Amino acid sequence: MKRLFDFATALMALLLLCLPLTVLTLLVRRKLGRPAFFRQVRPGLHSKPFEMVKFRTMTEARGPDGALLPDADRLTPFGRFLRATSLDELPGLWNVLKGDMSLVGPRPLLMEYLPLYSPEQARRHEVRPGITGWAQVNGRNALGWDDKFKLDVWYVDHRSLWLDIKILWLTVKKVLVRDGISAAGEATMPRFTGSKP
Repeated sequence: MKRLFDFATALMALLLLCLPLTVLTLLVRRKLGRPAFFRQVRPGLHSKPFEMVKFRTMTEARGPDGALLPDADRLTPFGRFLRATSLDELPGLWNVLKGDMSLVGPRPLLMEYLPLYSPEQARRHEVRPGITGWAQVNGRNALGWDDKFKLDVWYVDHRSLWLDIKILWLTVKKVLVRDGISAAGEATMPRFTGSKP
């Protein structure tokens, strides 16, 4: 039932948002450069890798040494707007359609984090990752890693279609008030380096 709900909703959303997505793609290319989409391999269900797609929100600005500048220096006002409104996540509907992701589930993080999880934290990969999730409507990037993972595992243990619908509704409310977009003192979220024993 969840997969059917995800597929039907993602397909309907992509059809309805076809024109806005085209306009956003052109705006991203103009303001942030090419390519308009940010693609990265992330762990999915049972930690199986997949290519996640989002709108890019940062430039490719580099320092004199040729290295990319820190995130805070590459995140433009337009990029911040995309993140604050979660518009950068809309291309993820394609991942939902393909079956790599769900509308609701733990957010897909970096592959390099996999060996850093405790056995309990690793349970977040027992379900498909989501465009939004229980942690996102309960603090988003303002949460610490341990709290975020506890909420992810809580979702794994309590998931249901009705909970998904509730989370989608709460996500809309969160986006409207632009709450919890970044961690204190960070452009987005600090890197996960493992939980303290």
